[in-house]
Amino acid sequence: MTSRRRLLLVGAGSRAYREYMLRSVAEAYDLWLFTDREPDWEGPYLAGHTVLDTTDPEAMAAAAGPGSGRAPYDGVLTWDDTRVVQTARLARLLGLPGSPPEAVLACRDKRATREALDRAGVPQATSILVTSLRQARAAAATTGYPLVLKPRALNASAGVVKVESADQLAARFRVARGATAPGAVEVTPGDVLVEEYLDGPEISVDAAWHDGRMSLGFVARKECGFPPYFEEISHLVDGEDPLLRDPVVADVLSRAHAAVGFTTGWTHTELRLTSGGPKVVEINARIGGDRIPDVGRLALGVDAALIAARVACGDSPELRPAHRRVAAVRFLYPGADCVARGVVIDEKALPASVDTALALALPGQELRLPPEGHVSSRYALITTVADSREACLADLAKAAGAVRLEVLRPL
Repeated sequence: MTSRRRLLLVGAGSRAYREYMLRSVAEAYDLWLFTDREPDWEGPYLAGHTVLDTTDPEAMAAAAGPGSGRAPYDGVLTWDDTRVVQTARLARLLGLPGSPPEAVLACRDKRATREALDRAGVPQATSILVTSLRQARAAAATTGYPLVLKPRALNASAGVVKVESADQLAARFRVARGATAPGAVEVTPGDVLVEEYLDGPEISVDAAWHDGRMSLGFVARKECGFPPYFEEISHLVDGEDPLLRDPVVADVLSRAHAAVGFTTGWTHTELRLTSGGPKVVEINARIGGDRIPDVGRLALGVDAALIAARVACGDSPELRPAHRRVAAVRFLYPGADCVARGVVIDEKALPASVDTALALALPGQELRLPPEGHVSSRYALITTVADSREACLADLAKAAGAVRLEVLRPL
């Protein structure tokens, strides 16, 4: 009997957004978790764990190396955006497969991404790095209005804001410059990108990369809300989406990854389908968030976490869709800032197409809408799968009516 391969996972993420991936990988691999805290819900999926500083690649390498007393690992993986650079450095120290840390940093640092894509002539937004309002005003003269302000190295659309005119710039620059997130990559705090606003719908593409060759997983169509912010409120994956076979999209993706030097792993790339063709918004050197991989699994039978684990161990992706349906996720937000009493889900009122209906808000939790809050404002999520886009979206709307937020008090 062939022994199971040993995989080192750096950070498990939140239960609501990552447990399904941990479960899937644990069924095929012996998982050892490096974590900043003692595991809780993660325990049943693990062969073991080590509590240590996951921002320190050298400390992790010492805990995983020959002196640890454990058998060698076959691969190292993370799906935590704030740990992708450290994990790439860990893989290098352990001699395990993966893209160069410099390439992963070039994805995490949005300014470095822009510079690499610009040198390679990859289509993207015009982008100017600024550190002050005075510089932002000067940059706006180049990009024109509308424009987008974006923190240099945050995730989940934190601090990203659209500016329609010069009179809005000062207030919205303060939002972008003041945005923070735990574990942000080591770039200058307060750096902001002033970028050309790209027209057209936004998509994300999840793909596996093995020795520089791409295996496209799924394309998600994104719905944003709460303008002028870019809060991601819904994602839809259609197994028959023509973008899955679009040569122009594939070419832009391949050129973008070559430009930053990403060769091996899984990426989540965001693009705008502009009137001038697809343009890169950003490259994320990890599996997509927001339950997008779960929606991809429902629509195509593609298990992103399992495939990412294979690639992390040096194996080819073997990415083959099992079926082609339509699946979507929607996140529910309060009508105004409030403190949650609880979330009630009427299971009997949910359509049969609902795969998951999950409460996110805890009793006593403050829910604040953008810009004070963003993904933390969600009180529930719903996923549905159907045979057509129309049926999927109709059932998603119906399911939302079966989920009720009970408010303790307004804020």
